[in-house]
Amino acid sequence: MRIDILTLFPDMFKPLFESVIGRAVKGGKVQINVTDIRDYTENKHRKCDDYTFGGGAGMVLTPQPVASCIEAIDPEHKAHRIYMSPKGTTFSQKCVSRLLSYDWIVLLCGHYEGVDQRIIDLFIDEEMSIGDYVLTGGELPAMVITDAVCRYVDGVISSDSLKNETFTDYLVEYPQYTRPQEFRGLKVPDVLISGNHQEVDKWRYQQSLELTKKLRPDLIEKMNAEKKDK
Repeated sequence: MRIDILTLFPDMFKPLFESVIGRAVKGGKVQINVTDIRDYTENKHRKCDDYTFGGGAGMVLTPQPVASCIEAIDPEHKAHRIYMSPKGTTFSQKCVSRLLSYDWIVLLCGHYEGVDQRIIDLFIDEEMSIGDYVLTGGELPAMVITDAVCRYVDGVISSDSLKNETFTDYLVEYPQYTRPQEFRGLKVPDVLISGNHQEVDKWRYQQSLELTKKLRPDLIEKMNAEKKDK
């Protein structure tokens, strides 16, 4: 999978090239390119924003550098292009599965008050948000989406590790324990050290169900609604 990120602040993406995703990039499992929109501006001062028509606070990214950047990266519109926007579809685990169907994704990061609407009209396939709140720019959402999607690319993480994660089948993940067996008076549940894998599976499912009811009852409602639809 290839992901191109278009931004005014490329240095913000250095953490993407660390840890699991960094190893995936080095190993050739995924390709992540970060491009500075300023490199495509025709303004001699590398200026990429201006005041909004109609008045109002804040600055808007001008269309020329963004358009030139997109056309340079993806001249034939072969990639699926996403604009990071609080107005967009809320990103979810289901979105991860859908985005994995594309071989190439372009993520456009707005900043300040966003981008000129004509960029969205001319170049963008969909707008996407990571939640109902507003950030200073699209860089953090782009990192979230890149990380979440890349984890599911074949060979990045073992399939066993992905099998029972939070949001799988609408359930949050069960509690995890490691050594020592007792820490500050709290012991690892006996079932986890019993060696009985069938009982371990039952315990984990029950814990996931109880935690979901407690922490995310909305997921239980979605699960029940889907069962009714079937």
